[in-house]
Amino acid sequence: MLTLILQASLVLFILVTLLWVVSVWITNVSIVDLFWGMGFVIVNVVYFLHSGHFYTRQIILLAFVTLWGLRLSIYLAWRNLGKGEDFRYQQFRQKYGAKRYWWVSYFQTFLLQGALIMFVSLPLLGTNVHTDSYSLKWLDYLGIFLFIIGISFEAGGDFQLAQFKKDPQNKGKVLDIGFWKYTRHPNYFGDSVVWWSFALFSIAAGSYWTFVGSIGMTFLLLKVSGVTLLEKTLKETKPQYREYIQKTNSFFPWIKRKYKSKK
Repeated sequence: MLTLILQASLVLFILVTLLWVVSVWITNVSIVDLFWGMGFVIVNVVYFLHSGHFYTRQIILLAFVTLWGLRLSIYLAWRNLGKGEDFRYQQFRQKYGAKRYWWVSYFQTFLLQGALIMFVSLPLLGTNVHTDSYSLKWLDYLGIFLFIIGISFEAGGDFQLAQFKKDPQNKGKVLDIGFWKYTRHPNYFGDSVVWWSFALFSIAAGSYWTFVGSIGMTFLLLKVSGVTLLEKTLKETKPQYREYIQKTNSFFPWIKRKYKSKK
């Protein structure tokens, strides 16, 4: 297993290094975000091909990871390309200075993202290494069900938000219908559920500890680059968002609550 991890790490290291070189050339670190989903697809393909066997569970996982990763990367490319560098990286560039940030970004962003991909992808490793038959267990079917729920929330939430933003009249407003009626972050919730479905595949294969990768993804979505960071920005830019917070769950979907205004 260690040899396989090192092989996948080497492939990822080469790719993120090449991506960093491109980012220095075009002065745009944001391209690293487009690689996030594809990074998992690549790592899973390495695990799949080197496992030496292609059982049903592995094929299902390969299809699911590829669908999830490709959709995410394509969506982010469609949303971000042509809009310049993300404000987060612009702030880092100002903080460190242009003469330093070109190399700081390699360690702070590109190598860090590669390391996170390797950690989060542990359920993919566990599934491919430990699956030893074509049979599926009840946990596999639960995993399939969770994946369908997760990808529906994630892709559906992204689609509804994109449609909402198309209308100029919605500028400064809050989307609170569809998936967004039940959770303030359906895309992040769906992303987390997708990764817990991968954890179930890993457990079904007999690899129990590798589910920590799914815990890592949920932590990132809740506390690092997802909910916490976005909520802070939305509170400052959208006055209606505070009312939305009172009516709608942050992460786990639930029925909308009645809003009680403070007089």
